[in-house]
Amino acid sequence: MGKDVSDRTFTREDRQRYREKVQRCLDALARMLTDDVFSFPQQQMGLEIELNLVDEKLRPAMANSEVLEKIDDPSFTTELSQHNLEINVPPRPLAGNEAVDLEQELRRTFDNADTKAKDAGAAIVLIGVLPTLRREHFDPRWLTSNRRYTVLNDEIFAARGEEMVLHMEGSPMPGGEPERLRSYAESILPEAACTSVQLHLQVQPDHFAAHWNAAQCLAGVQVALAANSPFLLGKALWHETRIPLFQQATDTRPQELQNQGVRPRVWFGERWITSIFDLFEENVRYFQGLLPVIDDEDPIAELAAGRAPRLSELMLHNGTVWRWNRPVYDLVDGVPHLRVENRVLPAGPTIVDVLANAAFFYGAQRALATQERPLWTQMSFQAAEENLYSGARHGMGAQLYWPGIGWVPPDELVLRRLLPMAHEGLRELGVSDAARERYLGIIEQRCVARRTGSSWQRETVAQLEQRGADREAALVGMLRRYVDLMHAGNPVHTWPVW
Repeated sequence: MGKDVSDRTFTREDRQRYREKVQRCLDALARMLTDDVFSFPQQQMGLEIELNLVDEKLRPAMANSEVLEKIDDPSFTTELSQHNLEINVPPRPLAGNEAVDLEQELRRTFDNADTKAKDAGAAIVLIGVLPTLRREHFDPRWLTSNRRYTVLNDEIFAARGEEMVLHMEGSPMPGGEPERLRSYAESILPEAACTSVQLHLQVQPDHFAAHWNAAQCLAGVQVALAANSPFLLGKALWHETRIPLFQQATDTRPQELQNQGVRPRVWFGERWITSIFDLFEENVRYFQGLLPVIDDEDPIAELAAGRAPRLSELMLHNGTVWRWNRPVYDLVDGVPHLRVENRVLPAGPTIVDVLANAAFFYGAQRALATQERPLWTQMSFQAAEENLYSGARHGMGAQLYWPGIGWVPPDELVLRRLLPMAHEGLRELGVSDAARERYLGIIEQRCVARRTGSSWQRETVAQLEQRGADREAALVGMLRRYVDLMHAGNPVHTWPVW
């Protein structure tokens, strides 16, 4: 969400100066790309996992400040709503057994944090959308008590000029009819319902475009394979409801601007790229600054002095354009680097599922990015975008377009084409055979079983309703079983429906 902001009101002069400073940052970035000043000692991965807090009745627990005090671990931080936390995993190499080590580390960290949360009367849940959320949990008073969230909320609503509208039609439940949601929100807190896993990959500047284009090609397959967000406000909606919900919850456009084709701030994009600069330049050209905070650095002067600039304004602006695959510029000990941030995945259902999703992405992305004939030269950008929405709406039931195959279900596409490529990509990255077989084996069996977190949730709720439970009771009953199985830690394709 960017960095801390002051309490003052932004003026027209602030906005004009910010626009000029962002442009100066963009000019500095262009020079840095031309001069090739970026660090790339080894390929590293990073991970962020957003979490939900629930009380003993499995309703949202608005207790993140107290829980953070109990956990007392700098890798945990707040998120938008008081029922959210986020864990940031320090970057590490992809090679060897790093993924297996990370799985064990995350299990210990998660179990310890959950134990500490219980001291505050809460528990932690890894899930894409918490199914027990109600409209009252989107009241502005539940924004985390950090000034940046309040300012961002106010700026988005000032730009929009009216309430947020949440509207979508779902994929039918087993034996049921499509359900529809139409609701209104007076804050951006519906965005806090979208708890995700964000995968980071450090890349060389001249390889960035290939890795970003590859990630865009994979987005629809990723959400179909990993869907875990089927319920919102009591309705059965998309298998990965986060995708439309995130776009609608942060939309600065009233209906008239949507009708004119003005771009949304949650954005897939509109073209394949040839440089990371394309993405930053589009963000500056198309989107107004929401948080016009200016620091005293002159990025051009920093370059002239032989130092890497922070590019604070450009990075803050970039953080308020929520691309599903986002470009990231960052400094570590004064040394600049570039990352692709993949944002399409939901949290959960288990730690091992999260690592399997990550392994599939990194392996398949590597294979696609290094192909002699790039996939994106054979596929329209619009087809990749349509795949994202089809995968999100229908999960394993989607039909995805893939060059050389045509229209194909995601499980068949993965088993026939992408899983062998992911194995090869991980080999090229130096990932151990044990790690590769463990995590891609989970993806393979998930495809064979055609079971995701979303399909398990939907089937479980349908069974509970057939036994006489109403929707609210069925959602609570399902979530209770989900939490038990989440703690058991076995991958979701093995979960029983009963």
